[in-house]
Amino acid sequence: MFDDKEKAVLSVRVKRLPHGQGLPLPRYETALAAGCDIRAAVPVDAPLRLKPGERAVTPTGIAIALPPGWEAQMRPRSGLAAKNGVTCVNSPGTIDADYRGELKIILINHGTEDFEIRRGDRIGQLVFAPVFQAEFTEVDALDATARGTGGFGSTGV
Repeated sequence: MFDDKEKAVLSVRVKRLPHGQGLPLPRYETALAAGCDIRAAVPVDAPLRLKPGERAVTPTGIAIALPPGWEAQMRPRSGLAAKNGVTCVNSPGTIDADYRGELKIILINHGTEDFEIRRGDRIGQLVFAPVFQAEFTEVDALDATARGTGGFGSTGV
């Protein structure tokens, strides 16, 4: 366990792309935050406007290199969702350890008004997690459980 002064640290290499110049690198806004904020790398003179119901693949201007056995999860920012109805379409979006392209965030506007994404706006957050790959073994039958084959809603309301 960690005390208030200790925290687990993962080393992640970040490459700033040309259109990400001048933007802050991902960072944690509080000492014990789980997610680090990611910013929009849209041109200053060409903000992205999302009409209600529209979605857009939004550039971040960075690429990362994760060590083997790790993933990054792109998640929505709760403030954008609560205040404006803007969230990530595929949440969480998985960034694999072998991906080296630009991080992009698929945003959708579930709100009732247009939403403007400006350069440097915090539009998502990255959370890092360990990954285990499964080894599959085909069998003729699975062990019985109390739940059995009960699916969606089978354990209650």
